[in-house]
Amino acid sequence: MKRSKFVVAALASVSLLGVSGCVTDPNTGEQKISRTAVGGVLGAGAGALLGGVIGGKTGRIIGAVGGAAAGGYVGYRMDEQIKELREGTAGTGVDVTSVDGGEAILVNLPDGVTFATGSATISPAFRDLLDNVAGSLRQYPNSLVDVYGYTDTVGSSAANQRLSDQRAQAVANYLISQGVASSRIRWMGFGETQLKVQTGDNVANPLNRRVEIKIIPFDAQDVNAARQQGM
Repeated sequence: MKRSKFVVAALASVSLLGVSGCVTDPNTGEQKISRTAVGGVLGAGAGALLGGVIGGKTGRIIGAVGGAAAGGYVGYRMDEQIKELREGTAGTGVDVTSVDGGEAILVNLPDGVTFATGSATISPAFRDLLDNVAGSLRQYPNSLVDVYGYTDTVGSSAANQRLSDQRAQAVANYLISQGVASSRIRWMGFGETQLKVQTGDNVANPLNRRVEIKIIPFDAQDVNAARQQGM
């Protein structure tokens, strides 16, 4: 029997993870959140870390801005970025929405525009979409970026977890290769634990096979607060 399908992250619990929840992948050197840290976290709803950010905001903001002046992060135009992302992905099936009460952007890359079945290799068509997203992230640098991978329930839970990890990591690495600062990006696979459409085992529902890119903006106030907390 596979484990039950449940949401592994929620607002109240994500805030407790902090930077200590991150581990370094031995093969790539990229950081991701420890599955031990989230193993017992439950919540309601599906898609993304609701109201949260992988590894916590404070340390990541400091890493993203480095020694830059906080004043450079005033005037972020989230509505404009959403509009431009929607225009750039129109007709592809990609969904761009405002989430977390208007505090973040979620780019949903559904099955059909992401990976071939059972593969974590980015296809040429998928690269074109990611190039558009990467361009937006370079244009609007004052944000953190989380990449989430999800699968349907076909196959074993362990295999689906591994595949979702590999897909999320592949997208994160591609964005980095296109000039998005690695200090802004974290990735995490959810396997079959966050289904958009609730199904039984071994059901190949295409809505459940997806990659999501969550863009979490920060401003001068966030930068100053992060520096105060990091002192």
